[in-house]
Amino acid sequence: MIRLENVEKSFPLAGGRSWVLRNIDLDIAEGEFVSVMGPSGAGKSSLLNVLGLMDHDWQGGYAFDDIAVEKLNAKQRQALQREKVGFIFQHYHLIDDLKVWENLDLPLQYRDVPAKERASRVGDLLDRFQIVGKKDLYPSQLSGGQQQLVAVARAVITRPRLLLADEPTGALHSTQARSIMDLLHELHRDGMTIVQVTHNEAFGNEAQRVVKLADGWIEKTPAPV
Repeated sequence: MIRLENVEKSFPLAGGRSWVLRNIDLDIAEGEFVSVMGPSGAGKSSLLNVLGLMDHDWQGGYAFDDIAVEKLNAKQRQALQREKVGFIFQHYHLIDDLKVWENLDLPLQYRDVPAKERASRVGDLLDRFQIVGKKDLYPSQLSGGQQQLVAVARAVITRPRLLLADEPTGALHSTQARSIMDLLHELHRDGMTIVQVTHNEAFGNEAQRVVKLADGWIEKTPAPV
């Protein structure tokens, strides 16, 4: 589904460059659940931004469903992102002056989904995530865990092929974090491809595969003896 080949990202500095990603080769299969881990500054969020078509200031090759991303213009990349990618952010990024159901409805409006289908999808996810009783509240009236549930629902309401989660449990206490991880596992069992960035080693190891970054490089796993 995804193939990165020699992807690199850097910033100019006086007398040289500051490297963020170095020689990244990475394949992600359809339906896989991958954790990206590493210390602060390792390049985890930068890699997620490349995968999610949020950043195109990089070099190398990126194939998404056999589409050469590096050859797309800005409008084509945005269309591909809207069609295939969903995002979960650590700090939710909900719109404060929209109610819960309106936050869920908005991404469907951007995709010109008919009103009747929008209402059906919003209702289904409110029920599935057990937040029907919160639908008319504003984000500021919700707990952190409830806001993250809404953020997950918003990310998947468009039925993306790829779900990217940047520290999805980082701002939550342990019980809320566990519920979000359980929800990610449920979505994965339904066939969704998921890549999460996390500092939580226990949650990271729950994925099918862990990719470790250090100083912008993917750490090579030693061959078995």
